[in-house]
Amino acid sequence: MRNVLAAWLVISSLSCGGRSDGVPVSSSNTSVKAEPTGPTTGEAAAFVKRTDAELRELWVSQSKVEWEKATNITPENEAKAATAAERTMSYLTTAIKASIKYKPLLGEVDEDTRRQLQLLRRAGMPAPEDPAHSKELAEITARMDSSYGKGKACDAKGENCKDLGQLEAVVNESRNPAKLLEAWSGWHGVGQTIKADYERFVSLANEGAQGVGFKDVGSMWRSGYDMSPEKFEGEVERLWGEVKPLYDDLQCYVRRKLEKKYKKKVTFPDGTIPAHILGNMWAQSWSNIFSLVEPYKGQVSPNVTPALKRQKYTPVKMVKLAESFFTSLGMDPLPATFWERSMFTKPKDREVVCHASAWDLTFDDDVRIKMCIKIDQEDLITIHHELGHDYYFHYYHELPVLYQSGANDGFHEAIGDAIALSITPDYLKQVKLLKTVKKNEKAVINQQMFLALDKIAFLPWGLLVDKWRWDVFAGDVTPEGYNDHWWKLRRKYQGVSAPKERSKEAFDPGAKYHIPANVPYTRYFLSFILQFQFHKALCEEAGHKGPLHECSIFGSKEAGNKFKAMLKLGASKPWPDALEALTGTREMSGKALVDYFAPLSAWLKKENANKSCGWN
Repeated sequence: MRNVLAAWLVISSLSCGGRSDGVPVSSSNTSVKAEPTGPTTGEAAAFVKRTDAELRELWVSQSKVEWEKATNITPENEAKAATAAERTMSYLTTAIKASIKYKPLLGEVDEDTRRQLQLLRRAGMPAPEDPAHSKELAEITARMDSSYGKGKACDAKGENCKDLGQLEAVVNESRNPAKLLEAWSGWHGVGQTIKADYERFVSLANEGAQGVGFKDVGSMWRSGYDMSPEKFEGEVERLWGEVKPLYDDLQCYVRRKLEKKYKKKVTFPDGTIPAHILGNMWAQSWSNIFSLVEPYKGQVSPNVTPALKRQKYTPVKMVKLAESFFTSLGMDPLPATFWERSMFTKPKDREVVCHASAWDLTFDDDVRIKMCIKIDQEDLITIHHELGHDYYFHYYHELPVLYQSGANDGFHEAIGDAIALSITPDYLKQVKLLKTVKKNEKAVINQQMFLALDKIAFLPWGLLVDKWRWDVFAGDVTPEGYNDHWWKLRRKYQGVSAPKERSKEAFDPGAKYHIPANVPYTRYFLSFILQFQFHKALCEEAGHKGPLHECSIFGSKEAGNKFKAMLKLGASKPWPDALEALTGTREMSGKALVDYFAPLSAWLKKENANKSCGWN
């Protein structure tokens, strides 16, 4: 994920209003030229220019303290982050309100001024007007983020504590239902410690959003896609409808395999799959259980984790490998400061937020990543994803700060993942991580299944996290119903159920980083759609012939040039313009994803024929 900072600070003394540009009168006997009755286009342009400089200063300041907090969780750094967040939020609130008077001029100002005025309104989290509430919101936000980063699950005596990384290792690797349940329950107990803060956060965050004209925070988030919030909700449902049949077939197949594996040791209520046995703490990716659902045993495994360990890959060497893919496309090497300033491994002397993220601290090519890298294929893919963010930062860093974002937030998440789709068996053989590549039908199905356990399994999860928050922010769900509604949506969209009865006091959403960190999540759902559109367009530019799943653009300068042209746009144009520049179409579509998995889709339909599928 990209570090999302543009939302949280304030310089209350900065001026955000327009200035008076009346024409002076030379004498009482001279005819007087009428003064403007309202703001002018010149004032609007000057306001945008001034806001760009002030926002840049604030966001850089906040970014630096956020980095310190994320890489060294201490009360002092939490306090600094909260103060910085309060300043930014307050400034944004003032700036957004000041920009409203220029709304009547949107049809008259130049394109850049109009675009930046529109982007400012959704540039971050506005603060409540009450200074005490603004301060409280900033403190709660910093505290939730740190609570997650420091979270541990301990036994009844408060001993034998395990952090998220240790608990994830159990969920990812164990096949013992009791151990899986213990690890899953332990981390989800950490989520419960955040609930009281989150309840208050919802109220305060909504207060800020309503102060600048939005119904609630969810409505504010949905307004960020160059269409109305209502139309965007419909767009998301349309995209889900295009890919849902493929997910339904995958869930049916995986459930049957797991039922056979666990027999009566695990209950599968009403056709759902218990969340703790899917190889991921949140059941958002299922690739860790590939060996349990592998279609054809004995084929060459597409998992290169053993090869990475055998060849003594280090975290830095893994990042170098990912960088080499981008440079093969004609993109620039990462700057020297990237290697000096990134965090690749978990320090032994302090608490950090291990959740992977990419940063540009100065909005001026100070790119870096923050990860606690494990030597495995999952983190190799994650590194490509994070570098995708950094290359996006790199190519648009000379734009005004309000343009330094993805065309929409799904674009930012899709860049690195589109590159990762080119990590095909042929490519892995080329970089000596696979010795042989089989291209018979069985090998293809195995390879597609391995990827589908990540890409297809994620889709409903990517959808439901924000659907839950939209309902919470709208007030349709009260704190007492937070957890029930969470599992209602997980059952509806994923066909996944809680592995044990959950109380109303539990707060299982809080076990996912993006909830306490308040990072919008629909971007990830969109990115899983967009990355396949990007991949298809880049493959066509590279001259690929044959099935889409066999394409790797590694080494294609033609594909790289087209990719760079889109990256350089940042958010300076509406996202349909950026999408059209790369793909030739202005509409997001799941068709490329469905085309990519065509071999697996046909195979799953045969495997599921005459079987009981679906869930209640």
